[in-house]
Amino acid sequence: YTKLTAIHSCNCNFVFQSEKVRWTQSVKSFEAQEITVCGDVLLTAAFVSYVGSFTKLYRQELVERMWLPFLKSQKVSIPISEDLDLVAMLTDDAMIAAWNNEGLPGDRMSTENAAILTNCERWPLLIDPQLQGIKWIKNKYGTDLKIIHLGQKGFLKAIERALACGDIILIENLDETVDPILDPLLGRNTVKKGKYIKIEDKECEFHKSFRLILHTKLANPHYKPELQAQTTLINFTVTKDGLEDQLLAEAVSIERPDLEAVKSLLTKQQNDFKIQLKLLEDDLLFRLSAAEGSFLGDTELVEKLESTKSTAAEIELKASPTLLSHFFSISKVAEAKVNEVNINEAREHYRPAAARASLLYFVIHDLSKINPIYQFSLKAFNTVFHNAIERAETSEDIQGRISNLTEAITYFTFLYISQGLFEKDKLIFLGQTTFQVLLRNKEIELADLNFLLRFTVDHTYKSPVDFLTMQSWSAIRRKKSMRQKLTLVFDVLQAIALMDEFRGLDRDIEGSAKRWKKWVDSECPEKEKLPQEWKSKTSFQKLIILRALRPDRMIYALRNFIEEKLGSKYVDGTRTDLAKSYEESSPATPIFFVLSPGVDPLKDVEALGKKLGFTIDSGKFHNISLGQGQEIVAEEVLEKAAKHGHWVILQNIHLVVKWLGTLEKLLEKLSKGSHSDYRVFISAEPAPTPEEHIIPQGILENSIKIINEPPTGSQVDRRFTKPLVESTCGLWVMFRFVDGDLTICVNVLYNYLEANTQVPWEDLRYLFGEIMYGGHITDDWDRRLCLTYLEEFMSPPLLEGDFTLAPGFPAPPNLDYTGYHKYIDEMLPPESPVLYGLHPNAEIDFLTVLTDNLFKNLLEMQPRNLLAGEVAGQSAEEKVKNALDEILEKLPEEFNMAEIMQKSAVRSPYVLVSFQECERMNILIREIRRSLKQLDLGLKGELTFSPAMEALQSSLFYDLVPDAWTKLAYPSTYTLAQWFNDLLLRCRELDTWTQDLVLPAVVWLSGFFNPQSFLTAIMQSMARKNNWSLDKMCLTTDVTKKNKEDYGHPPREGAYVFGLFMEGARWDVQAGVLIEARLKELISAMPVIFVRAIPVDRQETKHIYKCPVYKTKIRGPTYIWTFNLKSKEKSAKWVLAGVALLLAV
Repeated sequence: YTKLTAIHSCNCNFVFQSEKVRWTQSVKSFEAQEITVCGDVLLTAAFVSYVGSFTKLYRQELVERMWLPFLKSQKVSIPISEDLDLVAMLTDDAMIAAWNNEGLPGDRMSTENAAILTNCERWPLLIDPQLQGIKWIKNKYGTDLKIIHLGQKGFLKAIERALACGDIILIENLDETVDPILDPLLGRNTVKKGKYIKIEDKECEFHKSFRLILHTKLANPHYKPELQAQTTLINFTVTKDGLEDQLLAEAVSIERPDLEAVKSLLTKQQNDFKIQLKLLEDDLLFRLSAAEGSFLGDTELVEKLESTKSTAAEIELKASPTLLSHFFSISKVAEAKVNEVNINEAREHYRPAAARASLLYFVIHDLSKINPIYQFSLKAFNTVFHNAIERAETSEDIQGRISNLTEAITYFTFLYISQGLFEKDKLIFLGQTTFQVLLRNKEIELADLNFLLRFTVDHTYKSPVDFLTMQSWSAIRRKKSMRQKLTLVFDVLQAIALMDEFRGLDRDIEGSAKRWKKWVDSECPEKEKLPQEWKSKTSFQKLIILRALRPDRMIYALRNFIEEKLGSKYVDGTRTDLAKSYEESSPATPIFFVLSPGVDPLKDVEALGKKLGFTIDSGKFHNISLGQGQEIVAEEVLEKAAKHGHWVILQNIHLVVKWLGTLEKLLEKLSKGSHSDYRVFISAEPAPTPEEHIIPQGILENSIKIINEPPTGSQVDRRFTKPLVESTCGLWVMFRFVDGDLTICVNVLYNYLEANTQVPWEDLRYLFGEIMYGGHITDDWDRRLCLTYLEEFMSPPLLEGDFTLAPGFPAPPNLDYTGYHKYIDEMLPPESPVLYGLHPNAEIDFLTVLTDNLFKNLLEMQPRNLLAGEVAGQSAEEKVKNALDEILEKLPEEFNMAEIMQKSAVRSPYVLVSFQECERMNILIREIRRSLKQLDLGLKGELTFSPAMEALQSSLFYDLVPDAWTKLAYPSTYTLAQWFNDLLLRCRELDTWTQDLVLPAVVWLSGFFNPQSFLTAIMQSMARKNNWSLDKMCLTTDVTKKNKEDYGHPPREGAYVFGLFMEGARWDVQAGVLIEARLKELISAMPVIFVRAIPVDRQETKHIYKCPVYKTKIRGPTYIWTFNLKSKEKSAKWVLAGVALLLAV
């Protein structure tokens, strides 16, 4: 026995000798943890409870910049371990390895999410738009997991059974609202000492092992505070790094399956080794702790210990050869290390392609910020990614192959996405892609991009050169401190200060005015070299200069920039091929047509079906036009088609809003196990605004979206009448004219010509202008425009004499059908505003507005954390807080209405107008102050963040006027900084007026909430004074030759007004008439206008242009009055030119 004990003792010494160092270190570590365990557990508990819903950056900020400093700053500091790894507190390597084997992505964010999910006490709610979290959950729990959807048949019974049996239940695809029936379950409101939970009126047994997992694929859901308190939100949204690693593995598995197979095998082995080591170590310690007395006499235990230790040593050698290199042959260790290095090095060659793909996915994901119909799933993107790799050009050189892969991934993604984008949004997608690629490659600076996109301009600098507007010159100079006005945080002074490469530009423009004038006035400055040494600037820096000097050319300049950086094939027009889209579709992937006016996808689908044998006559094609009562028919047809492999087209699904949720679930159900020939085609109109968007996310993400827009412009359709009328009738409101309108007009024309010996011009003009096209037109001024076109072009001179349809385009002589086509092809000038009677400035203004909208959308697509902090060293919240504080500081107090009303006993129309304006201003100021204070509390964490607060925060960040303020204010096209400065001016004007309630010498008409009320007050005053009937009066306007400063007191009757601007023409002060606008002078300020009331019968009607007055350039709904302006030209000239007066520009 003594000899056996000695042998066992020697063996145990050998077994435990290698563990002595590690266990000694572990004992010391445990002793240290005794001191820090409370702090570590406190921090870990907070981590599990609160950080799940946040992104990676916010998690780091919460832990490292807020919680840790807070704990250390206490009077009695709470000890915390140095370099505490919160994930290690919740799990271990073996558990993480098991998760990875089950399909959990290997990035840190995913590991944190899994640790939170497995340790949280509240029910976990996964925010999982890319469905990566749910994929892991299903693998992890396997057949033990019960999956249901809210609303499905029998879902409550399934929950009751799971409660009683202690099952794990997953509720998939939650919306933002949850059925109130589940409130007791979500809140764990148990009864009878925690043994039962009441669902509806039934008490259900509550098994201790029951576990509920909630899941939503909404990217940014807004849940009620109650639900957030009842659940642990976990953000499983894919990260760039995580997606890059996944795509790298997929790329290598296609390109080098040998490498990826070895890598996958090694990774799995490593994970398995970690799991086995953990189990063996636990087994070893368990046996030792369970042994009674001296275990040296227990032969079975000692032999088991020896076996366990030898197995562990073998595993550890395989798992980490470097750890045991001092025990074993150096050659084996070196060989293992070399193999691992070689594999990783070979895989890293493909990282640029994976990085590009990851970047593209996040650009695509952000497209929904522009239009909610642009929703694409990660699954669909993966399909495009695989197809691109397979179709990429081959190359013997590895670097050449990587380059080809990167290009193929970029281009095939562009083709797939662009078929589902409106034309106006394709440039946004390409621009964002280009900028993000250049940023990643460090070819452009973030500060420069920030400046280009924001481009906040202070209109305070008078241009010293005649070829630059005040706005362009202000964009160039920008040195005067804007502290005199509202600075906010949106001013780009910090950005411009970093841009040393542009210093001295203003001096060079002044010093070499002729050279710069030649460049600025050139037709295509984006194609010309910059003057002087500025020609050496990069193409991106040229974009910045061009946006300041010629913003109207930025659309073309950006297109050229994209062509230079990505290639010409990206900017060349692409046409959607339905046959190719069909090849990419499947029973699980419908084709979704986004409808455009004048485009009918049914014809294309029928034509394709005819080629492939799917026709209505054969019974294999089903056309369902959705409307009342068609939902049940559609469901039956879908079931039949899925079973027998038919095609179904569901037209106009936007008309059946309540059924869309059912359709989404039905399509998902039929996507599995259906006939391989089964296909679904869907059509719907896009929502006018994001708020009105109704198409479910599941339908959009799983579909191939196709948008076919009709061609525009006179060069596209040689039937000249149609584009002429369509391009201009909808000047202020976009009316939906279709080919049918033109066809009916042609038929009417034919019938009338056949029935009459002479052309009935007046009848035709009425039919076309008031009925055929006019029937679409709802705006009176647009109707006037349409009728004026017809009066100008449909008149006897068209056939009888020399008549010019447009400058350089005389009416054709008598020709045959072919001759007319040939004449139009040869003689029609290039499309320009002049063709339609507009001033050339109209195109400049149109393109400038397009530019502003383009860069506004690009700015909103930028990752907020990227664009917010890296330029000024501030977070997005800090920027918003600075803006909030500054507005509150400058916001004036409300007007004291009781005090103001006591100043005058007379309640004249003008006095009543001032009261009304003050009251409306008070409402606006009150809302601004209330909402900002509420947001301030939200940012401090003292108030739950609501959707309204989130919208306000976003508006402050992007320098936009919040919708909640706009509803209480006045129409405006200003940025927030400009709008607030304007608000302060309005308050100052009202304050001056209410000092004595005497009508100002010159009234700022633009400063009113309701300018109509003041103009009506002029008529009321004159009616009272002269005892005239109000309904038989009108306003007359006399444009003076003076400015505001030239008047010291108001007129005896009527009022002097200022603050108006003219668009489309200008006012000749000396001649006192309307004249042509100057080229590139889009807006001209009007002198003071004398407005008074007269009887209608005294109104002057000759040589008058009835000029509409609008509040903003949007026109349409902002119309307030009509001013009669003198003109030597025919009124039709100014109607076609779209001349109008504006109160704000």
